[in-house]
Amino acid sequence: MLQENIILIGGIISLVFGIAIMVFPKILNYLVGIFLILCGVIALILHFM
Repeated sequence: MLQENIILIGGIISLVFGIAIMVFPKILNYLVGIFLILCGVIALILHFM
């Protein structure tokens, strides 16, 4: 149960930080933002499966 909560929190943080980074229009920021968003979505999908 604790591990699932940690995964959920990590997923939410990754999504928030990914969206925040994508606000700045630099290519590196977009790449890092896309990576963090994908990690967050995967973590949330695994949590709710």
